[in-house]
Amino acid sequence: MKQQYILIVYLFFSAFSFSQTENYWTRMSDFGTDTTANGLKRERAVGFSIGNYGYIGTGIDTAEIVHDDFWKFDPVTNAWTQVATLPASVRRNAVSFSTENYGYVGTGISTVNSSDVGSQILNDFWQYNPTANSWLQKANYPGGGSGGNVYFATAFSIDSKGYVCGGKMGPNNYSNQLWEYKESIDQWTQLPNFPDGGRYQMASFSIGFKGYVGLGADQDLYNNDFWEFNAATNQWTQISSLPSSVRAASATFSIGPRGFVCMGTNGGALDDLWEYNPYSDSWTARANFGGSSRKSAVGFSINGKGYVGTGKGNSGKKASFYQYTPAQVVSVDELQNEISVYPNPISDVLNITTNSTEIKELAIFSLSGELVMKSNFTNKIFVESINSGVYLLFAINENGDVLSQQKIIKL
Repeated sequence: MKQQYILIVYLFFSAFSFSQTENYWTRMSDFGTDTTANGLKRERAVGFSIGNYGYIGTGIDTAEIVHDDFWKFDPVTNAWTQVATLPASVRRNAVSFSTENYGYVGTGISTVNSSDVGSQILNDFWQYNPTANSWLQKANYPGGGSGGNVYFATAFSIDSKGYVCGGKMGPNNYSNQLWEYKESIDQWTQLPNFPDGGRYQMASFSIGFKGYVGLGADQDLYNNDFWEFNAATNQWTQISSLPSSVRAASATFSIGPRGFVCMGTNGGALDDLWEYNPYSDSWTARANFGGSSRKSAVGFSINGKGYVGTGKGNSGKKASFYQYTPAQVVSVDELQNEISVYPNPISDVLNITTNSTEIKELAIFSLSGELVMKSNFTNKIFVESINSGVYLLFAINENGDVLSQQKIIKL
């Protein structure tokens, strides 16, 4: 499929540790190690990142106990700190996503086995505020089965909206629904269904204004297809399938204009990593996961690097946690819509020049894919309100397609 993206990421990404050594994994502190020397072994948990930190919580431990705890990871200090517990039912196989300022967790199932006494398939949704270290209940998820109950779904975010897709509603009962959550009004809206039928344990990530969903299983029939969801048009388009084993229960993350799918299961645990390029609609095999093969792990990105850990391997549940430093992402496509910016680094006003007549909007994203600012095309953007850090400036046409991008540094 020909993509309309023209995503140009320059060699200056070397400033994000894309230096002489790239495409490698580094072991970090085990999950939960501020109180336990060997970490907290966990599978089927959820995770997300907000700003400079990552968060992991819920899931099943080695004693087959389902949890509601949450932990914050600081990549600078390589340390975990326990934060506020989810003030709701314990759960596993929930979904999570994050926007610029908040994390969201919801759905899931309350017991290890769906047949356990008192087992509940959940539909509640919660917002985490990292500044206040507190949770606030939001509108229940309305999709899935009767009452909106679903587990084993997948979720991603675009702009300040979250998206929940697919999942399991009960024995031999799978969802193909896609629902959008609008943070500003705390409201859910049903969108066009996932095109290839109901399934669970799918994988998803987002790049710019588009989401990517695929893999997963239906009645233990594993898949390797992927589909692109355009949030501007609410349309699904099939893209290139993952050129590797069919699978479910993979971990995912995004770095700039690339999506990553890591590990999973095809009946046995996997350890490979694949990078997706939306412009060329192609997949590239990258360095295998730094630890042992596993499924049902957690993945997210912070400041240009990926983080994957926990999960279950052939020898049981895992606490180990790894950082991925990506390869350089460089395009050789023509630069007919190139933009130039100055000064850079900036403090208050960013000046923009271009010869393009197609650019209609400008958008500033964090390196983890969160929208920070958007405006109609202009030669000046006032950025005093943006926090210090590294961002990507996207030039967008009237169809919502990215024509070019630049790295900017806010002082």
